[in-house]
Amino acid sequence: MAEYDAGVYAENLVKRFDGVTALDGISFEVGPHELFGFIGPDGAGKTTLFRILVSLLVPDAGRAEVLGYDVVREYREIRRRVGYMPGRFSLYGDLSVEENLRFFASVFGTTIDEQYDVIAPVYSQVEPFKHRRAADLSGGMKQKLALSCAMVHRPDILILDEPTTGVDAVSRREFWDVLHELKSGGLPILVSTPYMDEASRCDRVALIQNGKLLTTNAPSTIGDTYAKPLLAVRANDRFRLLQTLRTFPHALAVFPFGEDLHYTDARTHMNHDGIGRDVANWLLDAGFDDVQVRPIEADIEDVFMAMMQDGDPVA
Repeated sequence: MAEYDAGVYAENLVKRFDGVTALDGISFEVGPHELFGFIGPDGAGKTTLFRILVSLLVPDAGRAEVLGYDVVREYREIRRRVGYMPGRFSLYGDLSVEENLRFFASVFGTTIDEQYDVIAPVYSQVEPFKHRRAADLSGGMKQKLALSCAMVHRPDILILDEPTTGVDAVSRREFWDVLHELKSGGLPILVSTPYMDEASRCDRVALIQNGKLLTTNAPSTIGDTYAKPLLAVRANDRFRLLQTLRTFPHALAVFPFGEDLHYTDARTHMNHDGIGRDVANWLLDAGFDDVQVRPIEADIEDVFMAMMQDGDPVA
């Protein structure tokens, strides 16, 4: 097996489809024991990138290695060692849970019994339904079956493309608990997701949009780069509050976040408390007698929304 210092290494990857640039000079590295997340909306380039890494697509420019193997020249070695979950459920709906798993085991010349110890953390949750057709499983169970099939050949790395899309909140949390258990056992994992709340469960995340990396860092530190004053604003008439707040003379950005609006002020010469009082007084004058304003720390979603808006949210 090749010697390698990183689970995944990519340098200036470019991929175009009919004149549309899906990946525009992507470079990153995933550590050998890291749970690394790509966070971005649909169409950002996540699936194209992952298909290159598992040797299903060839890049137009740049290079990439997985476990030290070149994704173009040494694709056979990569396919033997990677566990891959595509974004869409791709198992055989007419086969039972057990039949699907047995089939994928046979493709790699092994059996369920031989690999039971490695798939047990996931498969044990699906096994009570092993005689049920895969098409009849719930969304969360389908994803756990797909992960079991991706692991049945004892891969050296997992590459999972939006594994929780369309899955309910409880199943999403359970799925990520499983990923952490696998990661704690030393398995490097590269995962993509459109859900910002899942980013906090990664060791590092890369924010991607329109085929470009916006930033890469630990989830706990990405918000530290947000230098503009940020406030959470709340009132009962939320829609009118949104419309009104966007007309405030110093408003840089206003977005709904749960029950609050996250307001970014363009001024940097005032402290957060002073800006908060200024905004609150202005809204009171506008008729919002129930308004609540408080300074907050930026999170990953704040940074991502700002980067999408003007390309430089942190300066």
